[in-house]
Amino acid sequence: MAAEQLRAVALVCTLKPSPAESSSQLMADQVLAELAANDVSGSTVRIADFEVRPGVSADEGEGDEWPQIRRRIIEADIVVLATPTWLGHLSSVAQRTLERLDAELSETDDAGRPVMLGKVGIAAVVGNEDGAHKIVADTFQALDDIGFTIPAQGCTYWNGEAMGGTDFKDLPDTPEAVRKTTAAMARNAAHLARLLRTNQYPAYQ
Repeated sequence: MAAEQLRAVALVCTLKPSPAESSSQLMADQVLAELAANDVSGSTVRIADFEVRPGVSADEGEGDEWPQIRRRIIEADIVVLATPTWLGHLSSVAQRTLERLDAELSETDDAGRPVMLGKVGIAAVVGNEDGAHKIVADTFQALDDIGFTIPAQGCTYWNGEAMGGTDFKDLPDTPEAVRKTTAAMARNAAHLARLLRTNQYPAYQ
């Protein structure tokens, strides 16, 4: 019997709700396409389309729509955090997403492991200013703390000309270097997720 197909979810942290065009959404779609080429099914969640309240618990009460996003993360093997660059940092939506994921440190499975342990975390960053490396570093540290595993070359990004007016979504074609980087990230993430599915981290108790 064939193993169940791996699943990915891309958390798109643009500041723009749907249906506005978004470079972060485009980048996330390209990541999911490369994951699909490695037999990983995927879907996106545009965080700005939901009422995600500030806080560090799994459910912040009436009106909080984070629990339905959390369910999709729980069901995924690979989680993509896609964010624009604002003032050299990840978006406020991405920061809130990571803060809400912090609750998972106290959520454990029957073996005492944090529930995100065994999931792969990767990052995708776009922007017209420098900062992608720092954003990825901050994102990876946060995901690692929460329990995600980061694959080799686990990020992709595009930086436009400093102070420029062209967005990633406005390019006539995706630069070859970005395409190759995204493809490598997807291959490595899928490989690592398969390893973790068949050989989970040891029990904590």
